[in-house]
Amino acid sequence: MGDPGAVVQAVALAAGLAWASGLRLYLVLFLAGLLAHLGHLQLPASLDVLQHPLVMAASGLLLLAETVADKVPGFDSFWDSLQTFVRIPAGALLAALSLGVADPALLLAAGLAGGTITAGTALSKAGGRLAINASPEPLSNWTASVGEEAAVLGGFWLMLAHPWLFLGLLALFLLLLVWLLPKLWRFVRGAVGRIAALFRPGGRPRV
Repeated sequence: MGDPGAVVQAVALAAGLAWASGLRLYLVLFLAGLLAHLGHLQLPASLDVLQHPLVMAASGLLLLAETVADKVPGFDSFWDSLQTFVRIPAGALLAALSLGVADPALLLAAGLAGGTITAGTALSKAGGRLAINASPEPLSNWTASVGEEAAVLGGFWLMLAHPWLFLGLLALFLLLLVWLLPKLWRFVRGAVGRIAALFRPGGRPRV
């Protein structure tokens, strides 16, 4: 990876896979494998397994399940709570392996950075969905779900076609997360407290 352009492309790939995994892990796995199989994405040898037929079949089935689950108000938050434990380590692993290097220090650094990006994306998604689910109508939920799918597809295109622009936009997104996550955390903590209050004697929140 001595060529500066190749370095930027590899960094964009690592960061992009980590970011998108926080939104739609199985879409990322299936799309990366499909694009590589069709010759539109050059994956490092360490990620060639993504285009294996068995891996693509498994990620495709999980993608179908996630696409449906993510559009059911209420159940999408339950799905997110489970999948967060999968998305973060998977995003870290994809970021580390996407560099295509054997240096343990670089692998660890990429994994830590990738896991942090995935965690930020996944937690903001989960918190945002919980806020949306406070509304009784399903339209906002469906809009958010389709918007996330479009963001992943658009992010993949930008990552491959304009890696510098993608990295710049990602940096702005991460700065926004620094401001947004504390607010989402306060909302989520309050929502969890209100739900827990329903199971206390009397079924009413404490004032």
